[in-house]
Amino acid sequence: MSIDAMYEASHLLGAHLSADGCSFGLWAPRATRVELALVQPDGSQLNHDMTQSGGVWTVFMPGVRAEQRYGFRVHGDWNPDEGLRANPAKLLVDPYARAITAGVDYSGPIFDHTAASNYEPDTRDSAGYVPLSVVVADTPAPEPIAQRRPLVRSVIMETHLKGFTQTHPAVPEHLRGTYAGLAYPAVIEHLKKLGVTAVELLPIHHFVSEPFVVGRGLVNYWGYNTLGFFAPHGAYCSVGTLGEQVAEFKAMVTALHRAGIEVILDVVYNHTCEGDHRGPTLSFRGIDHRGYYRLTSDLRNDYDVTGTGNSVDTSHQDVLTLVLDSLRYWVTQMGVDGFRFDLATTLIRDGAHAVDQNHPFKKAIAADPTFEGIKMIAEPWDLGPYGYQVGRWGAGWSEWNDRFRDYMRDYWRSQVDGVRELATRLSGSADLFDVADRPIDASINFITAHDGFTLRDLVTYNGKHNEANGEHNRDGSDSNRSWNCGVEGETDDPAIVALRHRQVRNMVMTLLLADGVPMMTAGDEAGRTQQGNNNAYCQDGPISWVDWDDGEAWSDVTDLVSTVVAARLSHPLLCPDDFRYHDPVLDEAGTPTGRFRLAWMNEYSGEMGDADWHDPGRRMLGMYVSDETTAFLTWYYSGTVPLPVTLPPAPWGASYELLASSAEPGELPDGPLPAGGTFTMPPRTVVLMRVQLPDDAPTAPTA
Repeated sequence: MSIDAMYEASHLLGAHLSADGCSFGLWAPRATRVELALVQPDGSQLNHDMTQSGGVWTVFMPGVRAEQRYGFRVHGDWNPDEGLRANPAKLLVDPYARAITAGVDYSGPIFDHTAASNYEPDTRDSAGYVPLSVVVADTPAPEPIAQRRPLVRSVIMETHLKGFTQTHPAVPEHLRGTYAGLAYPAVIEHLKKLGVTAVELLPIHHFVSEPFVVGRGLVNYWGYNTLGFFAPHGAYCSVGTLGEQVAEFKAMVTALHRAGIEVILDVVYNHTCEGDHRGPTLSFRGIDHRGYYRLTSDLRNDYDVTGTGNSVDTSHQDVLTLVLDSLRYWVTQMGVDGFRFDLATTLIRDGAHAVDQNHPFKKAIAADPTFEGIKMIAEPWDLGPYGYQVGRWGAGWSEWNDRFRDYMRDYWRSQVDGVRELATRLSGSADLFDVADRPIDASINFITAHDGFTLRDLVTYNGKHNEANGEHNRDGSDSNRSWNCGVEGETDDPAIVALRHRQVRNMVMTLLLADGVPMMTAGDEAGRTQQGNNNAYCQDGPISWVDWDDGEAWSDVTDLVSTVVAARLSHPLLCPDDFRYHDPVLDEAGTPTGRFRLAWMNEYSGEMGDADWHDPGRRMLGMYVSDETTAFLTWYYSGTVPLPVTLPPAPWGASYELLASSAEPGELPDGPLPAGGTFTMPPRTVVLMRVQLPDDAPTAPTA
């Protein structure tokens, strides 16, 4: 099916206002009858039968205006042996709803089945216990950003929309934790000071909590539990949930765009909030369980490759169209600049549940001009067979690089074998991504993300401390690759506190100076801690929120982030647009200068030799990059004792000047050092040097 034909088939879906009323449409191909329920202010309903044509049910309602609440009741077969679970007693949210009112009352009859059996229908009405869809008037799209940055020139900050501003002292109390809070001038100024060019927002598609989380007195805080793929999460709006969330989201995007900051959404199309067939029936399952979800061969149970109970079936053309319609809506109407796809491998599984890198999902995105210039970032795995697809997404896609995350954590706690992989990760992970002419921005480098320890906790805890989650500390990963610097948890010991700050500074510099695209986690620059919780998905409180009171104590990290980001974005050599190898640098006449685009240095003679590369105890590596006129040298040292360093001789450089480091003030020489000069590298330190090149450099021997 062509792109135009695909979208032409779906233009009737959802709620669309006109001068004299509103048209409603729902895809429900196996239904025998569909009712539109218009919910009145007192909670009563006016139900209207819809008309079917080609699997789509439609009705036009004169006089309906914006803010009208509504839902659907779908009649059909109840036959779980065939994957059919129609139950008209359940009031269902419109999959195309552009606003949704609220959450779920789990004390009510929200399940399509009885308590006695998952396969017997519950005929009690769910109205009054479930969210409602809202008719939203069309409004102008947000102001576009003056110019989208190439991804390779981007610095991304992943942040939870609520948690970033919930305790921000400069944000008015009524705006904290909202779209308006993120758009507040003091917040935007902080992002600009750091040099952030894009915010990647944890899920803002309307979501609800899981029953088992609510049963523990907690909530789904992260938001990876989507109910509506077109609706901004209602609770993040400061003024209402009857469409106001749409306007406030658009205003936030405009404010960020005016500051030169792009907006990337973390989107969860791989599963929904309904869980498996034992979960609540709020929308998709009640419309077409067999159509929306992957089912096992017996059709009774969900085929789960996401770990959440269900998996959205994008091998079905109409379900794929829903996902693509949603993406187009967020670009064209809501003004976003990119997407990060949670458990993206699920989206490219075929009808037999096998991974297909030539899936229609990828083909449709590549063929659609709507997505030209839009950043597409995959979390390149899921939990199913062959789900780990790192390095395989191809042209037009970037990927979270978990190999970078894991190695850099190990390097800075000295749990590595030499520095060979350090060089690979610092130079863009070519072993994973330099295939099929992919650019270097295929690698999204990160050391922390929402899932796992914060940077501060990486240097404070050896083990997870998830007791507050109510699962007896059994949840969350046991593979943190962390080091507590000698004491588990917080301490007043000044030596340990200083070491922890230093280790955080080391990881910050490593992330921001590596080739590829850096992604920071909000609050890492200000010492955010989750008190050792590495799975804070259910913690909507101080454990998860950024504590701005810690900012002053961690200003050393904040200032270093600003300095290094500014250097990165000011010098193309520090954020290259292609993979670099040991290629000679030529002068204007085409004569070799004796320097190379990329070279690796030891601390005593110049370029690394075979013995250096194969030394399992080596913890020192210098990364030298240059072009015809400029060069930089960055030293990475995770050793525990001071190390004498002799700077590379000509023609590598005439002198070397310190630009930034993770060291304490006074630990390194201030002035330029000559080629062949020496200095002492403090333990556990990163040093960025600008290289003054010789005017007439003799050709160096080949290493």
